[in-house]
Amino acid sequence: MTPIPEVLFVCVHNAGRSQMAAALLHHHAKGRVQVRSAGSQPADRLNPAVVEVMAELGLDLSQQFPKPLTTEAVQTADVVITMGCGDACPIFPGKRYLDWALDDPAGKPVEQVRPIRDDIDRRVRGLLAELLDEKP
Repeated sequence: MTPIPEVLFVCVHNAGRSQMAAALLHHHAKGRVQVRSAGSQPADRLNPAVVEVMAELGLDLSQQFPKPLTTEAVQTADVVITMGCGDACPIFPGKRYLDWALDDPAGKPVEQVRPIRDDIDRRVRGLLAELLDEKP
């Protein structure tokens, strides 16, 4: 791994799960991890329910937008975490790949997106502790 680990979160539309994961890891890591997110088929905009549930935690995603998955993004990442787009993500030797099975927040109301956010937050905290070799 590089001196500052780089994590790439990938989902299909980069409008929900991967955006939440990236924002949460960025928030908890406080500069100790580089974080990016992307989508294999990026949407036009973020899921409004996702923006709302993240704002509840004081994390502003209103200026974020879905980004396309690139080979370069995967090549520069130390850890690639997919969330429902598995085979669309290129595989490179020496990279660590994880697949997080998470419900898709698309079309769900805020009440159903909160548990997804909280699940992602638990996973992100565990990942951060592992990357920094700390206890969660």
